[in-house]
Amino acid sequence: MVKRVHQPREDAEFDFILRMSAAPVLAYFTGTWPKAIEPSRAMDLVMGDIAEAYAGRLTVVRTDITRCPLTTGRYGITGAPSYVLLREGEAVAQGTGLLTVAEAGQFLDDRL
Repeated sequence: MVKRVHQPREDAEFDFILRMSAAPVLAYFTGTWPKAIEPSRAMDLVMGDIAEAYAGRLTVVRTDITRCPLTTGRYGITGAPSYVLLREGEAVAQGTGLLTVAEAGQFLDDRL
């Protein structure tokens, strides 16, 4: 089975995934503090579906704010869940809050 959602353990691994991806990258940011846990889990389900639907056209990366603080700061992420669409490492669009699969699809279709 192909791994659809990448989960870097540190900033350097995030940067490696970003460099190696030929496709745009949708990074979504999760948190482990009490108010972020449930929305982050819900976002995992949404992004799993998105990774499947956009396979070959998009790389999806689950990014833990605590494990990747430099990456989080680089893109101005202040809460979880948040998401940012990247092309060649540059943010082209971003947002904060839980999305439905339809909302995430619309976000991507407008920008891919």
